[in-house]
Amino acid sequence: MQKNSTDLSVVIPVYNEEDNIGPLYSALKPVLEGMGINYEIIFVDDGSTDRTASALEDLAADRHVRVLEFRRNFGQTAAFAAGFDHATGEVIITLDGDLQNDPADIPKLYEMAGRYDLVSGWRRNRKDPFLNRRLPSAIANWLIGRVTGVKLHDYGCSLKAYRREVVNNLRLYGEMHRFIPAVANWYGVKVAEVETTHHPRTRGKSKYGITRTVKVFLDLITVKFLQSFSTKPIQFFGPMGLASTLAGFAVSVYLAFQKLFLDKAIGGRPLLLLGVLLIIIGIQLIGMGLLGEMLVRVYHESQKKPIYALRKVLGNGGGDQG
Repeated sequence: MQKNSTDLSVVIPVYNEEDNIGPLYSALKPVLEGMGINYEIIFVDDGSTDRTASALEDLAADRHVRVLEFRRNFGQTAAFAAGFDHATGEVIITLDGDLQNDPADIPKLYEMAGRYDLVSGWRRNRKDPFLNRRLPSAIANWLIGRVTGVKLHDYGCSLKAYRREVVNNLRLYGEMHRFIPAVANWYGVKVAEVETTHHPRTRGKSKYGITRTVKVFLDLITVKFLQSFSTKPIQFFGPMGLASTLAGFAVSVYLAFQKLFLDKAIGGRPLLLLGVLLIIIGIQLIGMGLLGEMLVRVYHESQKKPIYALRKVLGNGGGDQG
């Protein structure tokens, strides 16, 4: 770790957690003070509609605390992205603001971050309902591991530790925060997993349900595409386009042979429509691949654009932002 710099940044996204802010700060503060390092706590208020913002403003008097307040609810992925953008620590640890993650696990993750690029928490004894939380999570963890090749027990655990260079290379969109280990692994980072304590929720309401499984599945398709074809989309669309075009061409040659040499009527045959359709689809897929190649070049050469809009930044010299 660098001297005379921030050793640790703790990033905590919160949404309508007014009852948890005070207890979380009280549990977190002595743990960080006891570590004997330079630290900062970054709360990201994801457009809360209760008194969460007011509770966070009271904490901003602490020189170690910064508060990022979104103009509206942008989602947890955007909250993590904002926290990463404003964090100054050599190690960044994230956790939920609902007190289900245990701040006492932070020293363990911080120590492991000295040997690994990314350390992911594993809620082995998870204190959530089975049917609508643990079962969908187990299915999602298995599926993500199979598709991405990065097998973790608990992708959904927000308690994770990242080295600075890892988050510098991340670009988060949609619900991509849960896939960070898989995306980071594509960059060649060393990923480890450690068991962490999980507590039942005692205040507030969970923001997640079984419907989130659909979003996870769709984002998983995106992750797999980005892992394998983000810089070469023509190699994804091209083979399918060529196969479709060749199949359509073969059907057309077969029908042409029947018409020219066997004098059979082909005008009303569904096979003719299939052949034409396959050729059109093939051309479109190849065209999509070429467009993707151009977009990839634009993407890699363009400036970074944020996926959130801040209302204000409190603490450490922050002021209103528009």
